[in-house]
Amino acid sequence: MDKNPFARFPSEGLIKTADRPQPEVVSGDKARLNRRGNELFNRGDIETARRIFQTTGYSDGLIRVGERYLAERRPVDALKMFWLAHDERRIESSIATVSLVIQNLLREEEDEK
Repeated sequence: MDKNPFARFPSEGLIKTADRPQPEVVSGDKARLNRRGNELFNRGDIETARRIFQTTGYSDGLIRVGERYLAERRPVDALKMFWLAHDERRIESSIATVSLVIQNLLREEEDEK
């Protein structure tokens, strides 16, 4: 097994600088964008809504996207949304799940060698 199992992950980690909220978005624009993101989310366009919520830093929207990702069995993506939303409770509960996923991936990779 590699001495550094995280060497294969991107150097910036799971959350890139571009994923963080954009500080130049003004308050009125944020409210309008968040309403639009909510409409898109409710219509099922989760990915477009996610991009909007990430841009504005709308934590409630990010949490809803994270919950959807959990339902779709995408725990790493869900953790990312909870992290961006600063939701400590959901982060903690997701870390165990994500660590199991990573352990399984590493185990499968080791078994293939």
